[in-house]
Order: sequence, then C-alpha cells, then structure tokens
Amino acid sequence: MNGLRGWGGRAWLLGVYAFLYVPILCLVVFSFTAGEITTQFDGFSLRWYAALAHDAELHRAVLLSLRIGALAASAAVVLGAAAAVVLVRFGAYFGSRFFAGMMTAPMVMPEVVVGLSLVLLFTHPALPLLSGRGVLAIWVAHATLCAGDVAVLVASRLREMDRALEEAALDLGCPPLKVFFVITVPVIAPALIAGWLLAFTLSMDDFVLAAMLSDPGSTTLPVLVFARLHHGLKPEINALATVIVVVVSVAVLAANRLLLSAQRRGALRLR
Repeated sequence: MNGLRGWGGRAWLLGVYAFLYVPILCLVVFSFTAGEITTQFDGFSLRWYAALAHDAELHRAVLLSLRIGALAASAAVVLGAAAAVVLVRFGAYFGSRFFAGMMTAPMVMPEVVVGLSLVLLFTHPALPLLSGRGVLAIWVAHATLCAGDVAVLVASRLREMDRALEEAALDLGCPPLKVFFVITVPVIAPALIAGWLLAFTLSMDDFVLAAMLSDPGSTTLPVLVFARLHHGLKPEINALATVIVVVVSVAVLAANRLLLSAQRRGALRLR
C-alpha cells in the first residue's frame, strides 16, 4: 500500500511539473524555428533572435517595463514597510482595523476596479496637477497594487522579531530612528528583498492596469504583446520569452547558491 501511495504521489508530482514546464520547454524549442508559425518547428535557425535584436519597439517596451517595475517595487517597499511597522508596532488605535483593511484591499479587489478608479483620478478635470495617463499613472497604480503584498511580508517578519534587540539598544541610549535602521532593518531585510522581488514581478507581469492607464508613449511589454496578438504572433515573441526564462533561471540559481553558501557558513560558525 505504501508503495502504491508513493508511486501515486510521484506520478501526481510528475504530472504537475509536466503541466507547468512542458509548455515553457515547447516555447524555447519553437523560438529556434526557421518558419513564421509560433507552434511549428520548421528547422533550426537563429532568425528570430536576430529579429529580436533589431526590434526597437520591443526594446522600448522591455526597458519601460523594467524601469516602471524597479520604481514601483522600490516605492511599494517603502510604503509597505512603513505600513507594516504601523500595523505591528503601534498596537490598536482608533481606525487601526480600517487602516489594515485598506492596506490589504488592493490584494483582493479586482484590478479592473482599481484601474477604473485610477483612470478617473488621473483624467478628472478637477485635478489638473495630475498628468493623465502615462508612465506616472502606471507607476502609481503598480506601487499601490504591490504595497499591500509587501506590507504582509514585512509584518510577518516583524511579528517574529525578538523585541529585546531593539529594547537593549534603546536602553543603551540609541535614538529610536537609529535603532530602526541599525537593528530593525537588517533583521527584516530578507522580507524587504522578497517584497521588492515580488512587487517587481507583479509590475512586470501586470496587463490590466497598464492597458487602462497607458498612452501611445507608454506601452509596456504585456500591453505590446497583447496588441501584437491581434495581428498574429511571430516566433520573435518566443525568442524574447526564452531570453527572459534564461535570465530568470540564472538569477534564481545564483540566489539559491548564495543562500546555501550563507547557510553553510552559519552552520560552521555554530560549530
């Protein structure tokens, strides 16, 4: 019985991994096709990688998505970390539950609703200081969308933190602001890094908000891919996806290697 259960679990796990990764593998294979059909392999060729290297519109979309993602992730980390400190360290106060609900609302609210509200905000004639649709609007939308996720991660880390470290520093005369940056921030740094990476990924992947808030000069990569989908995708998109898969895989492997090295060094110190 245990053997059957073990084989059944392995088969289920293998099926899940195949469902997740076989389409990505097919995408990589079809990126080297010589033909113009994205789902058909007509001989090995680097034709579409050469086309990708000369596609200025796609380059602009990728660079814009990277820039917005980095800025939105940085803003989300600042806002989310500040909100987490308020939620965890300030205790119960008048309106604390309302504030907690407002911080987590973007995580559960449909993006169409958030996007529509931001469209009204940035295009309302009574708010002339806002610049309308464009890069600024997309950045604000993505930072708003991701701040709640960062707040949840940082708040979880703050609840696990030993308050005695901060109290000892305060007893020794260290100012509260210095205690936060010297003691608290290094302890919650893994959560801050994880929150930044999560926010960056969500921003790069977002289509709904970017489509609703973009103008002709602020087309992000998901919006451009969707626009080209109506005219028929070429294997050039497969080539771009393959490059992204390779870059992400190398980054994940490098981060995992650094994490394992740090754990080994920590284990050696304990000995």
